Order: sequence, then C-alpha cells, then structure tokens
Amino acid sequence: MYRFLLSPRWLGALALTLVAAAVMVFLGNWQLDRYRGRTEVNERIDAGQRMAPAPLADALSAPTGGAGSVGPAPAKEKVWTRVTVTGRYDPANTVLVRGRTVDSRVGFEVLTPLVLADGTALLVDQGWIPPAPGGAATAQPTVPAVPTGDVTVVGRVHETESGARAAERRDGRLEIRRIGVSRLADELPYPVYGAYLLLDEQTPAADPVFKAVPVGHANNWQNFGYVVQWWLFAVMALFGYGWVARREARRAAGLGAPEAPLDRAAEPTPSASV
Repeated sequence: MYRFLLSPRWLGALALTLVAAAVMVFLGNWQLDRYRGRTEVNERIDAGQRMAPAPLADALSAPTGGAGSVGPAPAKEKVWTRVTVTGRYDPANTVLVRGRTVDSRVGFEVLTPLVLADGTALLVDQGWIPPAPGGAATAQPTVPAVPTGDVTVVGRVHETESGARAAERRDGRLEIRRIGVSRLADELPYPVYGAYLLLDEQTPAADPVFKAVPVGHANNWQNFGYVVQWWLFAVMALFGYGWVARREARRAAGLGAPEAPLDRAAEPTPSASV
C-alpha cells in the first residue's frame, strides 16, 4: 500500500518535511537556551536582593591602568551581587543619564563617581530624578548635593550597558543616553571600575528626592512559550506528512472510494399477486 512513498515526489515531500521539522526543533532548542539564560539572570537578581553585602573586591577587580582606563568587566555570576564600599563622592564629575523612565515618567538617572582611597573610582547610580519643572523631558534637573567626606554605599553590581555612544557636555555637565562605563571613563580623571553600582542605601543617607531605579525581571516564560510552540510545529509537520500519506494509501487501495449507488433498473420486478 505504501510503495508510492518511494516515488520522487513523495521522497521530495519527506525531505522537505524532515528539514522543516529539524529547523523547528533547532529554533525550539535556541529558545530553551534563552529561557535558561534569562532564568539564571532572574535568580541572580533575586539572590542579590536577599544577600548580605560583600566587599567590592569580591565582585569586581580594581582597574590597574591610569586615568581614563577601565577595569575588567564582572564575571557573569557576579552581576547583581550586593556589595559595600567606602569612598568620597566627586560631584564635579556627576553624569546625567537622560531619557530614563520610572513610574511612566521620563527623567534622568544620576551617576556620581565614588573615589576610593587608592585613587580608583566606582560609578554609583544614585537614583532617578525628574527633569526641571516646566521644561521638556531633556531639561536638566537640579541635582541634590551629595554628602561630603567618607560615604559608605551599599548597592548591586550592574554591568555596563551596550550601545552607548560617547558622553557629551551640556551646560557644564556630562550627559549620556546609555550607561557605557568605557565611554564615561574617557571623560574622567581617574581609573574606573568596569561596572557601575545601583545604589540601595548609603551612610550618610542619600537625598530623598532620588527614586530607586527598579530592576525588572527578564520575561523568561515568553521564551518557554516559544519552545513549546516550535516543538509543536515540528510534531504537526511530521503528523501532517503521515496523515496525507495514509490518506493516499487508502485511496489507492480503494478503501476511501465512495460506495456505488444501487442500480434499481437491474432489480427484479416483483410479480403481481393473483
């Protein structure tokens, strides 16, 4: 019944079906890797919120070059680690990160270098503030003064953001759209750590005008949904080929042909009763 599957047409259809199914399985596996990667990120975010702060050296290596150099990026497992460090803020080199949204409002995140005792600096994201009142979303805000003297900060290690362009000075202040540590280091007079710190708390306390920058979790379940979708498509492609082949086999064997109508002309005519 199934010898027709060896014909060139059916062999070609089988090859296309297998290739399509293999591609769908590959796409499902790719989405599975993305699901696992995003799940790991979410777990590190949650762990960072719960953990006791560790010394900065446990998560980041200090820069070893001169002014404007950047230290090594943190290892993947060290991103979102909660750390504590003491230094002095350098408000003269405060960086405004424009176009940042918190609670559906566009404003600025404020990065201030924390200069450590060895002369290196760590960029600290103090939080979000709105633009100047009555101005556009890009109107520079009035930045609250930072504490003078030694400051102890606690925060989570945030890796540098990709796609950052060179920082620019506007009205005497450094501005940037995305937080690229290497881009900012070019404008700073000291070596800079290869990540920045998302501030949780500090002593002396930060100005209450700053709003904490929320940390969003990656939508890993969307990737898991894609995994199921692609694998189902692969199963459906194979099932569809088998269903069409079975239907063709039944048709060739005459099992699927409709029953012939009854020929009433050939029926014997019943004799009349006497």
